[in-house]
Amino acid sequence: MQKMSPSFVASALAISLALAFPAHAQQGKTAPVVQEAPLRAHLAFLSNDVLEGRGTGQRGGDLTVAYLESQAAALGLKPANGNSFRQSVKIAGVKSTPAESTLHLEAGGQTLPLSFGQDWVWAPGDAKPVHSFDNGMVFVGYGISAPEEGWDDFKGVDVSGKVVVMMVNDPQPTAEQPNRFNGKGLTYYGRWTYKFEEAKRRGAAGVLLIHTDATASYGWSVVQNSWAGPERFQLAEGAVGSGLHGWMTDATARSLFKAAGQDLDALRAGAERKDFKPVVLAAKVSGEMKAAVRLLEQFNVAGIVPGSDPKLKDEVVIYSAHWDHLGKQGTGADTIFNGAVDNASGSAALLAMAKEAVHSPARRSQMFLWVAAEEQGLLGSAAYATAPLWPMAKTAANLNLDSLNFVGVTRDIGTQGSERTELGKMAEATAKQMGMRISEAEPDLAGGYFRSDHFNFAKGGVPAFSIEAGHDYVKNPAAAKKLVDAYSARYHQVSDEYDASWDLSGMTQQAQFTLNLGRRVADAPAMPTWKAGDAFGKVRAAK
Repeated sequence: MQKMSPSFVASALAISLALAFPAHAQQGKTAPVVQEAPLRAHLAFLSNDVLEGRGTGQRGGDLTVAYLESQAAALGLKPANGNSFRQSVKIAGVKSTPAESTLHLEAGGQTLPLSFGQDWVWAPGDAKPVHSFDNGMVFVGYGISAPEEGWDDFKGVDVSGKVVVMMVNDPQPTAEQPNRFNGKGLTYYGRWTYKFEEAKRRGAAGVLLIHTDATASYGWSVVQNSWAGPERFQLAEGAVGSGLHGWMTDATARSLFKAAGQDLDALRAGAERKDFKPVVLAAKVSGEMKAAVRLLEQFNVAGIVPGSDPKLKDEVVIYSAHWDHLGKQGTGADTIFNGAVDNASGSAALLAMAKEAVHSPARRSQMFLWVAAEEQGLLGSAAYATAPLWPMAKTAANLNLDSLNFVGVTRDIGTQGSERTELGKMAEATAKQMGMRISEAEPDLAGGYFRSDHFNFAKGGVPAFSIEAGHDYVKNPAAAKKLVDAYSARYHQVSDEYDASWDLSGMTQQAQFTLNLGRRVADAPAMPTWKAGDAFGKVRAAK
């Protein structure tokens, strides 16, 4: 654990405030240069024990917001929410209470003997503490409605008031259609979050997802740890879900379908075809589901550099990073999840970028946005997208930073997802100008594009992606790779701590690329567009 005396904390704050102000006027500066010193200072402070891991609903989170807010003001950013740098994010903390609940599955006239956690997990999707169920069940295959793929798993069947049972992932590619649903890559239709959203749109009373290691890309223990243990967070208002959200093991699903007189394997095979139709099960969800629910308020922090062009200043480029991590948890010698790389690095980079941007405005306005509760399901960015501080139709792009390069300078930069829009070509031009190249694209097997804060902007029609670290290290590639590989063991662990020996030249490079790309977008004659046929682009076109 990193320890700080009160005097050291005061000194660190004084230093970081001093770094917020330029040593000399830069009004004539046309190419802002991100400096490593302020980036390092912010990174060291944001990941220190004094902020207690920046946990959602914890004291450390409140301190982090206060720090970011004060820094934004000191840097000269303009408040993005009227006179405030803060945007309220109303969150519900939900913890299922199976001991107080009577929820169960019935099929073929019998009650299935299920254990919460071991066989299935569930929680309210609408943040209400009590629900009563006596609802029939319908198997809807993958639960996908994708007009661009000519795919509809619902076929006009009314599932309102029903509990729908779905498979996770996408329909798999075939020899005849190797590229359907992005081939080997996962589309958003395959994400469990989409399944819950579609069920809500259909008026379903609840959703139970069937887990397998292959379709989820992780074991049951991941689901179990997320749903059966700690408090889970969700938005308390706006885009809330159905009354019941849950998962069941493959073995539980097999028992359920067999008791209901159905062959699960045969139904799965049928769900791989376009002509699949929903199957009403001789089964139901019954009983009372209870959960402990508490409401809390977190905050996004946002500041603006106004644009210099009389017309284009009404449009904005948004740079984002999530400020939260896992906070204080558990017992033992070290209970603080400092989250130095994830994501004090991105938050610090935004501060270092903003320090330079305020002295050299672009034609369009630029927003620096630190979002809350990413680790709880992208909640801060979801809240922003629901009630944006700047019209989404006038948001040119969102460039997101999450877990930056702490190893060293690279010859490449990761821009996966940019190829969906004109941002891809702009990123290539920016990299070339910096003597870099774009990293080779890889199939998005786990749906990484849908798991970072930029995705909530994409869903709102805004061209968006996350800038990722490169892999072609200039200095000591073998040693650099070892450092990167070693970090995987520290990811989401208490050992993700700041190390003063880190070479932050690569992190500074990544921040510089992001700022350069943002300025290219901000100075362009027109806002970037989506590629023809992209589902998210259709959202922008409809506005």
